[in-house]
Amino acid sequence: MGKIPVKLKLKAAKKKIAIRRKYFVNNIKKQVKENKLMFAVYLILRLFVILSMTSSVLRGDWESFFVCTLSLILFLLPAFLEKNFGIDIPSLLEIMILLFIFCAEILGELQCYYIKFPYWDAMLHTVNGFICAAIGFSLIDIFNRNKRFKFRMSPMFIVLMSFCFSMTAGVVWEFFEFGCDMLFKTDMQKDAIVHSISSVMLDPANSNKAVVIDNITDVEIAGRSLGLGGYLDIGLIDTIKDLFVNMIGAVVFNIFGFVYLKHRGKGKLVPMLVPTPTAGGKDDPDTQKEESDIKDE
Repeated sequence: MGKIPVKLKLKAAKKKIAIRRKYFVNNIKKQVKENKLMFAVYLILRLFVILSMTSSVLRGDWESFFVCTLSLILFLLPAFLEKNFGIDIPSLLEIMILLFIFCAEILGELQCYYIKFPYWDAMLHTVNGFICAAIGFSLIDIFNRNKRFKFRMSPMFIVLMSFCFSMTAGVVWEFFEFGCDMLFKTDMQKDAIVHSISSVMLDPANSNKAVVIDNITDVEIAGRSLGLGGYLDIGLIDTIKDLFVNMIGAVVFNIFGFVYLKHRGKGKLVPMLVPTPTAGGKDDPDTQKEESDIKDE
């Protein structure tokens, strides 16, 4: 049996890509019809990102251009997850995710909101803890309601696992920030100015006793004053603050989650934030038709 010519292979690959693109676009159109508010938010945010991207190109700022491109890709993430993993993401949660991406990447990074507004970073980490808790809650609750499993988890255990999921996501993100700062000399773990330090490294007797220095008003490096009005903490305080507000977001959601589990079906907020399984994935009729069309080609 002879080999298939390269041109035929390329032609088949192009047709396959075209079919997948067609069904992906159709899926987005379907979501637009079902929720016009979510689409309006998506469209407005996407327009702002494109305008920012255009401005970056005109200024030759390719780093900002990359951030804008990343934001546009992340905007497609909810639709991608719904299409390929058989889950239904509630409109409120999807809007929160889109706004979070926009506030973090475009406003935070490009418009320097992290510097202009001291609590911008803390606000985003709080929202991140809330969103991740909702995602963790849904994963565990779906597993708990599956009839194939003979055991059932208590509401307290579910919210505890949801809390742990959110905190783990927060810790992983801090690892990412630390890695970027170490490898690429960025400053994702924002520094802080402190006026008092304590360290065993300053103990001349090496007796593991912390030496305290108070009332620090300036720091000199190689005879040059930094002019900061204190000592420069290199990210530790920022990391702990981020994890603390992440915990607050996770706790707030899980309070609502616990009440929802104790009185199943009576709460309104949690169902608006928790993804649920659908007939998506391989069992989805649209997905099966898509695969059938690809095989026919």
